[in-house]
Amino acid sequence: MSLYRTELRRLVKRRFTRWMTVLGLLVLAAVVGGVFLTNEKIDATARAKAEAAAEQQYQEQTRWAEQERAACEAAKSGGTAADPGRFPDDCSVITAPPRESIEVDWFLPSTFDFRENFGFTLLPLAAILALVGFVVGASFVGAEWSTGGMMNLLLWRPKRLTVLLTKLAALLTGLLALAVTTTVLWFGSFWIVATLRGTTEKMTSGAWQSFALTGLRGVVLALVGATVGFAVASLGRHTAMALGGAIGVIVVGQFGVAILLALAGVRFAEVWLLPTYVAAWMEKKVTLQNWQACQATYFGECKPETLDITWQHSSLLLGVSLVLILGAALWTMRRRDIS
Repeated sequence: MSLYRTELRRLVKRRFTRWMTVLGLLVLAAVVGGVFLTNEKIDATARAKAEAAAEQQYQEQTRWAEQERAACEAAKSGGTAADPGRFPDDCSVITAPPRESIEVDWFLPSTFDFRENFGFTLLPLAAILALVGFVVGASFVGAEWSTGGMMNLLLWRPKRLTVLLTKLAALLTGLLALAVTTTVLWFGSFWIVATLRGTTEKMTSGAWQSFALTGLRGVVLALVGATVGFAVASLGRHTAMALGGAIGVIVVGQFGVAILLALAGVRFAEVWLLPTYVAAWMEKKVTLQNWQACQATYFGECKPETLDITWQHSSLLLGVSLVLILGAALWTMRRRDIS
């Protein structure tokens, strides 16, 4: 019997894998449902209501300006003002804003523009898939160590690295199938949302290519998360090792470091935080700003100092981390006693 097919079947049959998959899909479905319910299609009726609301806002501003100007003139003619400093020296400057300054778009209901908004939904998709992959990967190998299944398996197939890598290959195959299927359904679901509750206009081949590449990076991020969870749990020979390490990285390595860097006044403190690189990997570039530094322009404007974190920086960090963690897991599997 093929070891790979056996491990793949074991992965699919595990109740924890099924429940984590269902939970992740339910969260994603809730996101789609929330976007569907909070948006609506802009039709002639909605635009007419928005125009009426904009006109009403303009009329209210006009009446307020007339009342304030009359109160200003009354206060000036009486020689005293009820509230000193309330009115300007020249009451004629109190005027209503021009009609064109009150835009109709301000009063339109929220609508889902596929070209403008869909890209922002790919980051939570990748984050949830990576979380599911990390937890399932850690549990898949961690349970084998804690229950003694790994020792029994090595009696049947004594090649340690072959066994561990075959388990990893089965894990990545299952997650790849889940991630690709979920991503395709994600695209289709939001296309339906945009069709019914927004617009799908201005979609070009370039826009589709950009979304497809971002979705592909999300799938890669999920595979990396699964591999890291698998490797850390193999290092600690227990699922809790990976989960505890993840909690430590989030609580101590992220929140703690962020607070420490903020107190120390470090420039571009976000450059030391993992979420910055995850966002840069998905969005291709993240621009950090340092508001403590001023870069004057020719027009006298003060702009903050900036630093760009690109997907190339993220790929280097993720690649090096993956090689180190997985390499350590393979080395310990080869060197340590199985007991």
